[in-house]
Amino acid sequence: MMDKKQVELYSLKELEKIKRACDVVVEVLEEVAKHVKPGVSTYELDLIARDLVKKRGARAAFLNYKPSFSKTPYPAALCVSVNAAVVHGLPKKHIVIQEGDLVSLDFGAILDGYAGDSAITVPVGKVSEDKERLLKATKEALEEAVKACVPGNWLSDITKAIKRVADKYGVYPVKNLGGHGIGRKVHEPPFVPNNLEDFKHERDIKLRAGMVLAIEPMLALGTSDITHDGDQWTVLTADGSPSAHYEYVVAITKEGPMVLTQFKGVVAHA
Repeated sequence: MMDKKQVELYSLKELEKIKRACDVVVEVLEEVAKHVKPGVSTYELDLIARDLVKKRGARAAFLNYKPSFSKTPYPAALCVSVNAAVVHGLPKKHIVIQEGDLVSLDFGAILDGYAGDSAITVPVGKVSEDKERLLKATKEALEEAVKACVPGNWLSDITKAIKRVADKYGVYPVKNLGGHGIGRKVHEPPFVPNNLEDFKHERDIKLRAGMVLAIEPMLALGTSDITHDGDQWTVLTADGSPSAHYEYVVAITKEGPMVLTQFKGVVAHA
């Protein structure tokens, strides 16, 4: 069903279908993460993701996806954002992973008419103390944001939870980016701002049981501002400082938040 604000509410039966799509996403990300090593190109990681999703009888949600801001469809299955790249990192043969990098992997899948989506940031070998702090902050921001996903709370309570953790660690929630609804489509209303300032031009709504949200804090070491690298897709921090990105799909139920993206392997303790 659709409410007056065009935010879809999903039944428990439908949540099971979304969960199955999310399971595919988790399996693909877990496996791709094992290949995030020095000397591997981001293009190679995309090829691995394409093969993995096909073997699971699903299709890559981002491949040929055309959002309103782009003139052309996204040409890859996986987003791979390295260091200062925040999100939507376009896989390229010349971007080769190095020791000390932070590599964010964002992947979506469609299975039997329902979508899953998730993101993780993988540290490559030993990373700097600042990058470790950023990773810890981003994971904790996600955990706290999930706790805010209860009926009766507001969308802004999710964003406020992200801000509290970012302030605690001295890092910055990136502006003009955020999470989203998800279900039959990989991107549905509402937009879930990553930065509180974005509520100046985004509406706040009350959370209701049946909503399914992709919650994805994106934090940077040096700034909340962003720029682009000219390939139409890759979003960068304006000052070139490192960023991190984690994303869960969360169903809002009467009993509380239900995380539909459950990581168990290599990324569970990354």
